[in-house]
Amino acid sequence: MNPTATSRLAVAVVGLALAGCAAPDMQAELREANRLAGPVATGAGAELQHEPSQREAAARLADDLLAQPLTQDGAVRLALANSPAFQEALAQGWTEVAAARQRGLPGGVAFSFERLREGADLELGRLLSVGLFDLVTLPQRRAVSRIASEQARVRMAGAIVDQVAAARQAWVRAVAAREVETYATQVKDAAEASAELARRMQAAGNFTKLQAARQHLFYADATARFANARQQAIAAREALVRELGLTQQQASVLKLPARLPELPKAPRAPEEVSQALASQRLDARLARLELEAAGRGRGVDLATQLLDVELGARRDTRFEGSGEKSTTRGWELEIRLPLFDGGATRSAALDARSFAAAQRYEAVARAAGSQARESYAAYRTAYDQARHQRDELVPLRRTISEENLLRYNGMIIGVFELLADAREQVSGVIAAIEAQRDFWIADAALSSTLIGRPRAGATDAPSSAGAAAASDAGH
Repeated sequence: MNPTATSRLAVAVVGLALAGCAAPDMQAELREANRLAGPVATGAGAELQHEPSQREAAARLADDLLAQPLTQDGAVRLALANSPAFQEALAQGWTEVAAARQRGLPGGVAFSFERLREGADLELGRLLSVGLFDLVTLPQRRAVSRIASEQARVRMAGAIVDQVAAARQAWVRAVAAREVETYATQVKDAAEASAELARRMQAAGNFTKLQAARQHLFYADATARFANARQQAIAAREALVRELGLTQQQASVLKLPARLPELPKAPRAPEEVSQALASQRLDARLARLELEAAGRGRGVDLATQLLDVELGARRDTRFEGSGEKSTTRGWELEIRLPLFDGGATRSAALDARSFAAAQRYEAVARAAGSQARESYAAYRTAYDQARHQRDELVPLRRTISEENLLRYNGMIIGVFELLADAREQVSGVIAAIEAQRDFWIADAALSSTLIGRPRAGATDAPSSAGAAAASDAGH
């Protein structure tokens, strides 16, 4: 190879590197991530707000959503647009996309310069070199780079799904806790009325000390459970505030609906679950990409680890002390020989990586069906329980309450029996609210699981105010 050809090769490499150095289009990457997350983030999309105009638009959206009671869909939109923690996750995805794109670029050109002096003589040496293996493996490295970019997009889609599911569940818990607090107040008020009446009747000599103490105990328990329900409502609201990334001023104007959404007329069909499982799971897609990357990257990693060849064009200029000048041109070939490392260790590590990727993909594929069935079973159980509470237990308690009111008006039962029935009626409503809450949390968990981001649907321990008030009423 003559020096001119070598120089042209180096110039060509520089041009190729410059042509591939364009920064990745993050908005295009996010559009693809939003498309992958579409089955869960319906009607909402993520955007990286690195420009002032984008941040201003997000602030206007937050103001519009907070100007009225925040719906569940509004909470999702607000979380995607307003949460700094979510923006940090998107920025991390941007970093991964840029790093993946960089892996597909040529390694560049090395330039070295030396200056030697001997007496009155001066010699200047210049060397421009490129890695031949770097050029030979460039198509493979670009293929690996494309796979890594797709992996980063899938992970960003996973972050979107996680944020959507977390916002939905936090909103459901906050609204349900507020609703439970309202009814817990009614239980406390009924117990307080009963305790006050018992005190007056004892003072008049119409009530025993034991009977009055029992009514006061009901009131003390109801007061403690009301305080617990109020604290749970505050904690759930603050958890929602953190999930949405609200400022203190935004949190102060946050308004929540008075009630949870009604149950859907019918639950999701098992066929819908199986179809979603086959086509939408992000974890299966990511595991497949890892397996493909391990296979494509094996040859590149092994070759560059064991052997490398540097080809360079050299130009030396010598200035003699007598004033004469001479120039020499040529080329250099530098070969690294694996004398002390035959590649067995590196090859074993690559084999292990490929094997691990294959087993990970198989594990994800096998676990997918089980996770979907478990999540769907929890969803159906929560739906059936919520519907049972709504259609069976609440109407029955209402009927009993109406009949007891008639019996009271007919002087068949006394006021304490009527107040106890009122407490039981309210406790039944609280149980129905909690069942409805559990359904909507399970619904969000199922959507997240079907797309390959399994999420717990379990809620807080049975509550607070519902079971406790029922226990009171039974005394």
